[in-house]
Amino acid sequence: MDIVQKTDEFIFQTYPRSGNAFVKGEGLKLWDDKGNQYLDFLAGIAVCSLGHCHPEITKAISNQASTLVHVCNLFYTKPQAELAQALIEKSFADRVFFSNSGAEANEAAIKLARRYFQAKGQKSRYKIITMEQSFHGRTMATLSATGQDKIKEGFYPLLDGFVHVPFNDIEALKNAVDETVCAIMLEPVQGEGGVIPADNAYLRQVRDLCDQKGILLIFDEIQTGMGRCGTLFAHELYDVTPDIMTLAKALGNGLPIGAMLAGDNAAQGFTLGSHGTTFGGTPLATAAALEVLKIISEPLFLESIKEKGGYFKAQLQSLKEKHTSVKGVRGKGLLLGLEIDGNAGDYVKACMEKGFIINGIQDKILRFAPPLIVEKEEIDKLITVLDELLP
Repeated sequence: MDIVQKTDEFIFQTYPRSGNAFVKGEGLKLWDDKGNQYLDFLAGIAVCSLGHCHPEITKAISNQASTLVHVCNLFYTKPQAELAQALIEKSFADRVFFSNSGAEANEAAIKLARRYFQAKGQKSRYKIITMEQSFHGRTMATLSATGQDKIKEGFYPLLDGFVHVPFNDIEALKNAVDETVCAIMLEPVQGEGGVIPADNAYLRQVRDLCDQKGILLIFDEIQTGMGRCGTLFAHELYDVTPDIMTLAKALGNGLPIGAMLAGDNAAQGFTLGSHGTTFGGTPLATAAALEVLKIISEPLFLESIKEKGGYFKAQLQSLKEKHTSVKGVRGKGLLLGLEIDGNAGDYVKACMEKGFIINGIQDKILRFAPPLIVEKEEIDKLITVLDELLP
């Protein structure tokens, strides 16, 4: 039995896997077990933002793995403390809670928002408003928070306390706010929802509404954070500061780690024993993440993301001008989407056959989230292939 056969026979069939088995990666390149080479324009869905097997990340992992991999969170460790300090120094936040994934980071944010008010005796304030087409995870709470019905099928009844409104519609949001709402939760750019950025004025209006109503503002930056959109955190593009922010994906460049950050005010919701995790913030994961953060947060590196993202978007726009089958181009930095008149899955398959890994979402949108180290020459190669495929 080969790798594909073993996977299909022994693992739950919850993923529509395709192609051969990958066995090696370096930078943007991936190789499968048949010796085929691919350029990766998905990066594990915005995870391997410094590319596969980045030498500095590999070194940090190797050094830590030979020193200390895990102790429980009843004790102190140096990598965790240093990563927490670095995240605080580079963000609005004053406290960090480490988790294993983005879903768990969002779970922590949801729990913090509710407990913040209940600790103050305001037990009727428990509802969280999220956006239609949002994606916040696949645990029961984050699934309930997500604004896409198709991924909820078969899991009803969902958890109570979540209200969904149209994204970028401030009036709909205002109408949904009442005395039972404790938080508003949204992605600055909806990734799984179709690579839809918040309107320029919208996030400021949401922040103002939260301030007026005494509501906590949560930004889910699991896909948009860590430089993906051209600033360390996407909300910096809008000059709007949340009360709570969640990170994951690129934070570990492939190692499982998530983080929930909060300012001092919101952080009051968690006290001793109120939340916990066995594996969140292990020495191994935090050592890797610390090195990732050092590299991505360099101003010149962030500037390069803006430049390459602008170039990539312009090239996609040129495809729109040339092909009537292209209906739209959108996104921020190196999180971009191409809306097409056709089945996105067909283009994903065709690109893979030509040695390029991309992603299809919402049936008609091609999503591009390459490693942030992508070069213009590699972008040009993908554009050439898309040009050939598009009618």
